[in-house]
Amino acid sequence: MTTGQHRSAEAGPATPVDDEPPLPSISEQMAEQLGGWRGLVESSIPIVVFVLINIIAGLRPALIASVTIAVGIAVLRLSQRRPIRHAVNGLFGIGIGAVIAWRTGESKDFYLPGILYGIFYGLLLLASAAVRQPLVGWIWSVLAAGGRSEWRQDARLVRTFTWLTVLWGVVWLIKVGVQALLYLADMETALGIARLALGYPPYALLLAITVWTVRRVTRENPAPAPVAG
Repeated sequence: MTTGQHRSAEAGPATPVDDEPPLPSISEQMAEQLGGWRGLVESSIPIVVFVLINIIAGLRPALIASVTIAVGIAVLRLSQRRPIRHAVNGLFGIGIGAVIAWRTGESKDFYLPGILYGIFYGLLLLASAAVRQPLVGWIWSVLAAGGRSEWRQDARLVRTFTWLTVLWGVVWLIKVGVQALLYLADMETALGIARLALGYPPYALLLAITVWTVRRVTRENPAPAPVAG
């Protein structure tokens, strides 16, 4: 036996290397998408401030206060070098609603962009499921699977993501439908409360169902079942 062969034998068999890092836990994935408890609170503060000040002092002070607080939250996160994605998204939505409400003088128009976005998003979810390109699957690929889209070759995962996408679309249209009815009825205060109540709670529930379901299907079916062509 040569020296090289002797050293190789002493070293023993090479340990296999897992090229794919493990997925984050369910709680870690939910915390990332929701922004944690801090993200939940920060995203709600501008809406709460708008509802309260609109009742007490009127529309324009409420708009100024809510936009100022949203900007302050984004600046604070930036100064602390914390992720600002959630803060920027909230600021963008609040800013558009504030501009519309300022121009029309109608408090309810503060919520109009969110209602229109919800309708568009709900219909987009259902349309993607109808053409067998479920949007929830593609979002999962980006946010939870490192950009990998192997699920497209797994018939069971395609079916799973399809019905999950339909679930998301139906829930989204129901909750935005409630807000639209309140908007048409000129119930500004109730609309603000509905915006909060129908915001993160349904989103968190849908996210939990999605993460749990996909992980269960993946564990039960580690080897992809080919999609029928």
